[in-house]
Amino acid sequence: MKKSETLKAYLFLLPALTLLLVFTFYPIFFGTALSFFHYNVVTSPHFVGLKNFKEILKDPKAKLALENSLIYLLIVPLLQLSSIILAVLVNQDLKGIRFFRACFYIPVITSIVVVALAWKWILAGNGLLNGLLLSLHLITHKIHWLTNPHIALYSVMLVTFWKGVGYYMVLYLAGLQTLDPQYEEAAKIDGAGPVKIFTKITLPLLKPMIAFCTIISSIAALKVFAEVYVMTGGGPLFSSTTMVYEIYDQFMKRLNLGYASALGVVLSLVIGLLSYVNYRFFKRGGFEAD
Repeated sequence: MKKSETLKAYLFLLPALTLLLVFTFYPIFFGTALSFFHYNVVTSPHFVGLKNFKEILKDPKAKLALENSLIYLLIVPLLQLSSIILAVLVNQDLKGIRFFRACFYIPVITSIVVVALAWKWILAGNGLLNGLLLSLHLITHKIHWLTNPHIALYSVMLVTFWKGVGYYMVLYLAGLQTLDPQYEEAAKIDGAGPVKIFTKITLPLLKPMIAFCTIISSIAALKVFAEVYVMTGGGPLFSSTTMVYEIYDQFMKRLNLGYASALGVVLSLVIGLLSYVNYRFFKRGGFEAD
């Protein structure tokens, strides 16, 4: 009887396992193997060993892409802190609070292409933001948000922040609503103010959720592509190119499939290492070490 139930369970899992094998595990193994070959679709692939990885170390564009991807991680702590504060603010039993929660979540369910195009128009030289700042006399000349090599990447990061804050707000809101209110009530009786309750009660209790959100937001930051593709195309002067955009450029435009696969392996290793560091940090104690 037990064997029959086990067989039925695996039969139910078979469709999902098949899709996982075909669309997840097979591309991972194939891409990893391809990173050791030179292949450009036109000619047959031939084994080159670690040559692709050595070229990455010499390629200034690849180094810049990795550097920009790591810079993109700066958005993670700001995004998480803002999301937590926002979740605390909307975690109130007030009239109309659901409307505000929905407003903050609308960017999340909006297509990233639509969001990127809208912000590209807002941040254009003759766009809405420059027009507003000029009318308020906050600036004296137009700021080239997307064409200035020094600020283009940070302008794209602003869009990622705007779109993602509502998503993590909902996750933290779910975490807040599972917390035992007795801790906060006890702290209030002892005379603790809102700031102390937030730092000493709320944040430590939210640590598992913070660990989860930090890891997935770090992975998302390292994998950012659509915003860069639509808003800047990796420019100007490759100042906003990221690892995923460089992989796309090498794979789709230059047809360097082996080299692009090697870049993907490097990015996967960076993501794995960062996820492990995050996991160890929060496991060790996070905000308050044991």
